[in-house]
Amino acid sequence: MRVSFDIGGTFTDLVLLDEQTGRAWLGKCLTTYDDFSRAIEQGILEVLTAAEANTTSIDKGVVGATTLVTNALIERRGATTALITTKGFGDTLEIGREWRYDLYDPQLKLPDPLVPPELRFELTERLLADGSEHLPVDLDELGRIVDRIAELSVESVAVCLLHSYMNPAHEEEVARVFADRLGDIPVTLSGHLVPVIREYERTVTTVANAYVRPVAGEHFHDIEVALENLGLTEPLMLMQSNGGVITTGTARRYPLRLLESGPAAGAIGAAYVGKDLGLDRLIAFDMGGTTAKVCIIENGEPRVASSFEVGRVHRLKPGSGLPVTMPVVDMLEIGAGGGSIAALDALGLLKVGPHSAGSRPGPAGYGNGGTQPTVTDADIVLGYLDPDYFLGGRMTLDVDASRRAMLEHLGSAFGDDPIAAAAGIVRVVDEHMALAMQVHATERGHDPRSFTMLAFGGAAPVHAARVARTLGLSHVVIPSAAGVLSATGLLVAPPMVEVSRTRLTELAVWTDQTPASAYGPLRLQAEEELGETADRFEYAVDMRFVGQGFEIEVAVLADDGPAEYLVKFATQYERIYGTRPDYTRAEVVTWRVRAYGTFDQPSLVRTSPPAVADDSVGRSRMIWFPETGLVRAPVFRMLEQQPGTSVVGPAIFQLPESTAVIGPGDLAELDESGNLHIAINLRSSAQTATNERVSA
Repeated sequence: MRVSFDIGGTFTDLVLLDEQTGRAWLGKCLTTYDDFSRAIEQGILEVLTAAEANTTSIDKGVVGATTLVTNALIERRGATTALITTKGFGDTLEIGREWRYDLYDPQLKLPDPLVPPELRFELTERLLADGSEHLPVDLDELGRIVDRIAELSVESVAVCLLHSYMNPAHEEEVARVFADRLGDIPVTLSGHLVPVIREYERTVTTVANAYVRPVAGEHFHDIEVALENLGLTEPLMLMQSNGGVITTGTARRYPLRLLESGPAAGAIGAAYVGKDLGLDRLIAFDMGGTTAKVCIIENGEPRVASSFEVGRVHRLKPGSGLPVTMPVVDMLEIGAGGGSIAALDALGLLKVGPHSAGSRPGPAGYGNGGTQPTVTDADIVLGYLDPDYFLGGRMTLDVDASRRAMLEHLGSAFGDDPIAAAAGIVRVVDEHMALAMQVHATERGHDPRSFTMLAFGGAAPVHAARVARTLGLSHVVIPSAAGVLSATGLLVAPPMVEVSRTRLTELAVWTDQTPASAYGPLRLQAEEELGETADRFEYAVDMRFVGQGFEIEVAVLADDGPAEYLVKFATQYERIYGTRPDYTRAEVVTWRVRAYGTFDQPSLVRTSPPAVADDSVGRSRMIWFPETGLVRAPVFRMLEQQPGTSVVGPAIFQLPESTAVIGPGDLAELDESGNLHIAINLRSSAQTATNERVSA
C-alpha cells in the first residue's frame, strides 16, 4: 500500500492505495495550523481503519503536497534572509523591471522585497557575459560580510552574482567560505537554483528560496517525525509545482519547487481522470477552502510554464507580484474558496474574498467560533450542503449559525433575508470564477465552450454546474474522488525533475556538438537530483528571433537539428501571436531537460463506504435555485447509486468529501467508474438570464 496527503488551507486530504488491486480509501480532516503533521497522522489512521489495515501495510512509501511554501511567502512568515550580490546591484529588488502594471494608477503599489536594504551586501567580483572572470572575489571583503551577517543573526543567505548562470564558480567560492565559517546557515546559490537570464527574476527567485528554506526544512522534519511515530519508515516524496515528485533531500535544498504543489497535484489528478474517460480538452476547476484554481488540459497533459507570480498586490493584475522563475503547472488562482469571507464595502456593495476564514475558526457553520459569513455558509443556507452528512457524517454543520452570520453582517443590504444574502454571495463568487476562467482560456487562444469542465475539491462540485452554465459549457464531470482529487493526483504522478540553463546559441552557428554540449550536463544534473537513472527524458528550449527581448518555449526532440528547431519555433510563434514573420535568424536562449524516474502508473478504484441503514432512498430537502426559488429536490448518495443512474435536476449528489449540485433542467448520469456526468441545459440558461435582466 501507498498513502498520499495534501495539506490545504482548510482541509488535509488523504488517499490510501492498494497498488495490487487498485482499491483506494479516501479521507479528509481539518488542517491543524499549529502543527500540520497532526492532521496527517490523524488522517492516515482514519484511512487505515477504513481499509481494515495497519501501518505495516504501507510499504510503498508516502507522497505529499503542502501549501506551506506559498503561505510563508504570501504571509511573510519566512526566515531572516540576507542577500549577497555583485557590487552595484544591491538595489535590483527595488528597481525590478522598471515596468508599471497599471500605467494610470498614480499610487501604484508593488510587493515589498523579501530582504530589506540593511541585509543586502555588495561584493567586489565580476564575471563577464560569457562566464569569464573579469574581477576575482575579494575574499577580505567577503570575510567582513560574513562577520556582519553573523552579528545580525541571519537565518538564511541568498547569493546572486552577475552572470552566474554562465559560470557559478564565484557563487560556489562564496558558499565555501560560509561553510567554513558559518556552516549552520543554509546558502542558496542562483547558479544552482535558477541558472537563467534576467537579473531581477533570478534574484527574486533565489531570495524566495532562501527565505522559505529554514521554515520548509522544519515543516518536512515534523512530517517525517510524525510518519516515524506511526512506524512508517519508507522515504517521503513531495510534489513539485511542475507535476512531478521529488525526494525530501532535493525539496530541502530547493523548497521553492513546491510553491504550487497542491494545485499541481490536482491538475495531474484531473488529467488522469480525463485520460481514463477519453477527454483530452479539459478545464480543470479546483475549489477548496481558501482558493479556486483553473488549469487548461490539452492532449491529456496540463501545460507547464517557466515562471509564476506569488503574493500579488492586485490578484488579477500580472506584474503586481513577486516573479518566480520556476517550472509550474500553468494555472490561474482565484481568491475564492469555501472559506472566503463576504462583506459589504464602503459603498454598501457585496464583496467576496480574498480573505479566508480557513479551518480555524472557519465558516460560522463549522461551529468552531467563526462569525463572519463565507461561501460555505451561503451554501449551507441555500440547502446545498447537508448539515448531517458533511465529511460523510463525521462533522455536523450549524445551519442557524450560518443564517445568523448572514443577518448580522449582510442583512441590512438584503432586507434581513438570509436566503437573499446567501444567494447574493453565491452569484458574486460564481460570476467572478466564470469571468476568470473566460479570461484564462481566451488569453491562451481557447474558446472555453469547446472544453469539458472537470470539477473537484470540496467546493467546486457545488458551484461547477452554475459556472459552466455562465460560460456556455455543455458538459461537466464530477469524479468519484472529487473531494480529494489532488491527493489522488499525488499517487499517479511520476518522479520527475526539470533543470534548465541559459546558453545563447544562434541557429546560424549550430554545430554537430551543440545539442550534446547543452543537454549533456543538464541530463547529469537531473539524474543526480532524481536519485536514480532516468527512465526517459523530454527536451525543450526557450527561443526568440534575434533582436527580440523575450522568448517562448518550444518542445523539441533529442535528435532535432537547427532546421527542425526553426520550424517548430515558427509554428509555436504563429499559434501564440497569429503571424509568422518572414525572418530566419533565430536563437536558443535557455535549454531545458525533464527527467522521469521509473514509475508504473496505478489504476485507482474508489472503495465505497459500507452501506448504512439510513441511506439516501427517498431523501430530499429544500434547496434554492435562481430559476425556481426554494424547491424540494431529491438527494442521492453518489457512491451508493448504480452505474447508469440518470436524474434530471434539480437534485443533489453527495460524496463523503464533496457535494454536486444539479441545476433545474440539467441531466446527471453516473458512468461505470462512478463519475458523475452533467449535461447542462443551456436553453434553460438563456431563459434564466432573460428573467434576471427583467427582474433587475
